[in-house]
Amino acid sequence: MIKIKDKTFELFISNKEIKLKTNKIVKSLQECYVDKNPIFFIILDGAFVFGADVFQKCKIKNSEVEFMKLKSYDGLENTGSLKTILKSNKQIKNRNVIIIEDIVDSGFTINHIVKMFKKENAKTIEVVSLLYKPNNYNYNHNIKWYGFEIPNDFVIGYGLDYNGIGRELNEIYKLKIKT
Repeated sequence: MIKIKDKTFELFISNKEIKLKTNKIVKSLQECYVDKNPIFFIILDGAFVFGADVFQKCKIKNSEVEFMKLKSYDGLENTGSLKTILKSNKQIKNRNVIIIEDIVDSGFTINHIVKMFKKENAKTIEVVSLLYKPNNYNYNHNIKWYGFEIPNDFVIGYGLDYNGIGRELNEIYKLKIKT
């Protein structure tokens, strides 16, 4: 158990489990995108650890990496609005786009990003996420690659945070509910 600010979190997913899932995702990406020079868009801040792991391990010839930063959370709550803070000016027309996310919850953020890339005429758009909450997901875009299906728990670690704290943890922790 760890305590961050006013909340207690318990171990949920070990670093070993994360590495095993990441390696499986990378292998699949390499098979699908060999000779397709994809462009990876890592969504900041939460996906920077997972995204770096995926991109570094993915030995796909002529692939590129870019970053986007959007904000929809305040503490434990999703604000219901999305603010774009950083967006690449990279030309993506007729490119294979791979969006790397830390967590797909309702799908609000992913839906926004997919629509944006469709308007820019990306050739293909796929999502890779470390965590996925299928019971919360409200949109139609297929989440083709993800590490773990999780329930509606609040999680931190491996890039995910609670009010900016906990990103450095190399495992995933979930909020401990007081009983």
